[in-house]
Amino acid sequence: MKATEFFKNDTEKNVLACKYKNEIMSLNTEIEDETKLLPIDITTRDGRRVYQRGILYVMGMAFNRVYPKALLTVNCQLSNSIYCSIENMKVTDEIIKNIKKEMQDIVDSNLIIKKVEMSKEEAEKFYEKEKTLRGRLQLDNKYKDEISLYFCENYYNYFYGVMPISTGYIKLFDVIKYHDGFLLRYPDKKTPNKIDKYIETKKLLHTLEEYDDIHDVLDINTIYKLNKKIEEGKEKELILLAEALHEKKISDIADKIVKRKGIKIILIAGPSSSGKTTFAQRLGIQLKLNGIKPVTISVDNYFVEREHTPKDENGKYDFERLEAIDLELFNDHLCRLLKGEEVQLPIFDFKTGSKSFTGEKIKMRNNEVLVIEGIHCLNDKLTAAIPLEQKYKIYISALTVLNIDYYNRISTTDTRLIRRIVRDNNFRGYDALKTLQNWDMVNKGEENNIFPFQEQADSMFNTSLIYEISVLKKYAMPLLRAIDNSHPEYSEAKSLFELLKYFKDIGDEYIPKNSLLREFIGGSIFEV
Repeated sequence: MKATEFFKNDTEKNVLACKYKNEIMSLNTEIEDETKLLPIDITTRDGRRVYQRGILYVMGMAFNRVYPKALLTVNCQLSNSIYCSIENMKVTDEIIKNIKKEMQDIVDSNLIIKKVEMSKEEAEKFYEKEKTLRGRLQLDNKYKDEISLYFCENYYNYFYGVMPISTGYIKLFDVIKYHDGFLLRYPDKKTPNKIDKYIETKKLLHTLEEYDDIHDVLDINTIYKLNKKIEEGKEKELILLAEALHEKKISDIADKIVKRKGIKIILIAGPSSSGKTTFAQRLGIQLKLNGIKPVTISVDNYFVEREHTPKDENGKYDFERLEAIDLELFNDHLCRLLKGEEVQLPIFDFKTGSKSFTGEKIKMRNNEVLVIEGIHCLNDKLTAAIPLEQKYKIYISALTVLNIDYYNRISTTDTRLIRRIVRDNNFRGYDALKTLQNWDMVNKGEENNIFPFQEQADSMFNTSLIYEISVLKKYAMPLLRAIDNSHPEYSEAKSLFELLKYFKDIGDEYIPKNSLLREFIGGSIFEV
């Protein structure tokens, strides 16, 4: 019996796919043991991915019908939206109107989307006949024996991952003109039955477009083009250019801090595995070149006593809530330091859940600034006692701008997860399973405490490196391979493992010792 039969009465939840034997599968999958079957809807991370692929497929099909010569590119994800552009056409209100109407017609027609697999020999003949690049990168993947494409009537395209079995599953969407392109909008996981108002993220988009422009100069925006550079032996040049971009941007941020007179505190925040530690060190060097000495304070030493720690809905201590910080003591110390007074810093003992004052004493000089890094640093409530004009806030994240191909983007979250898997294994003694088991909790903390405040940053820094997954691959693949389908995390491990297969390897020898990537693979000049 197919999975669809088990969920046919569950129309309100809009089940898009299923998890069977801990693997994400199509609803067309034949089920032998229903006890190992779980529904996947848009409220789950995997369900959102399926929905995103579905909406992109319908969008591609609509353009193929109405504007068949349009060269589409899926750029990035912005606030429950996918930002797309057209390389050879100016996006107009008329285009948006026509595409939205055609998409709705395709959805209303509830057309079957069928996955077709063929051998590489068959695929070669297919591509020779069709003269298309859709999914062609699969031919170069030495790990793949078969090529897969999704067909719907006379339209076909390649998508990495499971697709809805028909166009009718894309029940809610919108298309709106945005900047030089357009947004494909879809429901939020918290409100799956409606499309919320779009929340503008101008600074984030600017940062992404800035890096897009640089990579356009390098002519690298897809895995295919990256792999070609590696095959041509140009990885050294690629690494040097990517690292030079980082150095230039960090230097620019330092210059902005210096130009803004009266800055006393620099606050750095970003999601897990963004490279905050290395960024702070490199920013510190640039500040010293400008005659400013950074003094670091750790927010982690200002937790409230354990009996006052807030708890989550499951009764577990929630150390990521703002209320877990002793805000009164923290702000008192900041104010005293900025007045030139001497302060003895606390040391928090996580085993006993209490602070002690046996730490170092510090006193700020005229040429010094405080540098604070932590999850709440963009939230002004953390430093409520400090005037806004004395604070400079920086948001950093690995904002991936590399795509698998023109329709399949690489998730920023996936890049950070690969970084974290490698780092946890190298420096914390965790295997990939442990990292994956903690990932949902980490994401929840980011969604509540970091992402809502990112647009309040004075500067944004993209820590992604165009070449990094080609380096991380050799570290991550053995760790992911060790996770079998007896674990719920198998589906995530398999997805990452299959993604890594597309990348050509790059060795570590050309990576500078001060690279942000060294924070994850080791060998950093900043290691203590």
